[in-house]
This record gives sequence, structure tokens and C-alpha cells, in this order.
Amino acid sequence: MEHNIRRTLDFLKQQFDQSVYMSSHPMDKKYRLEHTMRVAKIGQLIARGEGFEEETLIIGCLLHDLSYVDTFNSEDDWLNHGRNAAKMARPFLETLDLSQEQIDAICYGIAIHVDDQADFPGERSPLAVSIGDCDNIDRFDVYRIHETLKNRSFTDLPLEEQAEYVRNVLQKLSKYNEIEFATKTGTHLWKDRITFQMEFFTRLQAQLDLGTVPHTI
Repeated sequence: MEHNIRRTLDFLKQQFDQSVYMSSHPMDKKYRLEHTMRVAKIGQLIARGEGFEEETLIIGCLLHDLSYVDTFNSEDDWLNHGRNAAKMARPFLETLDLSQEQIDAICYGIAIHVDDQADFPGERSPLAVSIGDCDNIDRFDVYRIHETLKNRSFTDLPLEEQAEYVRNVLQKLSKYNEIEFATKTGTHLWKDRITFQMEFFTRLQAQLDLGTVPHTI
């Protein structure tokens, strides 16, 4: 198992190192690699919690964003990045000591992880669907709060716009909290992160309210 995962890690880093896009966007490369490692570790937690083949889910998570080595020129490029990553991953996967069933599950899970659509037939097994679940769990963890507020230039916004933004975020998080994932372990990890974000933004909302002028003044 460790041999296949080590080879996958080496392949992934090689593809990133050879990427023209990644070479010219070092911060994107840094984020994508760190995100991928986190997603793989979440996959390990889910595999152990559900009794899945740990190797299969970890490898799928490591390769889920492989197509980011290319330049995205349109929204369609982003929407297709799961399907493209599956195409790019399959030839490499066939060099590993994996069964055809494992390869098919990995490729299908990678293909559907963006918009739940694949361009080839496959089984929506809990393991395959968990590749996308792991990706989403990481995208709603602590780092994403920092990243989102930074990209939004939140501290530069007027108080009223800050308050409106936080209200909108809390509304979305409330809906996200109702989502059930493919596994109990995945759902638990998801709700834990959504709950943390809701607590953070609820406290941020309360602090913003303190910055308004009281009616008694």
C-alpha cells in the first residue's frame, strides 16, 4: 500500500513541477499541493472510519485536482477539471499495483467530484463519492475562512457591507449544515466544520453589531 501511495505522491509532485502554469503561479502551486495533502488525510480518516480500502481513497484524493497543472481559461475549464483529471490519472494508475475495480472507482470519483457528472459509466459507490466529500470538507475548514475574508478584502469594506456579507454567509452555512454526505464519518467531519464556521461568523456578526451606534446615543 505505501509503495503505491509513495509513487502517487512522486507522480503528483512531478506533474506540478513540470507544469508551466504552476511554475508561473507559485502561490497557486503551494495552495493546491497543501489542499491536496489535507484532502488525502481526510480521505484516510473516512476510510478508517468506514472500513474502506484506505489506499484506494487516499490515491483518489491525491489525484483529484491533477488537472490544475493546466491553465483554466473559462468557467467550463473549471467545471470539467474533475473529468479531465480522471483522464490524466488513468494511465498512471494503470502502472500501479491496483485492480481494475480500484482504478475505475478512483477515476469515477475524481470525474464526478466537481459537478456530480462523469463522461463515462461508473458506480456511485460511497468510496467514489467520498473523494468529492473529502474535497468539500477541506474547503470549509478553518483555512477557508481566512482565505475567503482575505480575498474579499473584508477589513476594507464599510461596516454595513461587512454585516451584509456575514448575514449571507450564515444563511448559506445554515443550508450547508443540512447536507448529508456519502458516509457517517464524512457527514460528521462536514458538520463539525460547518458548525465551527457558523460559530465564528455568528460571533463576528455580534462584534460588528457592537460597532454600530446605539439608539441611546
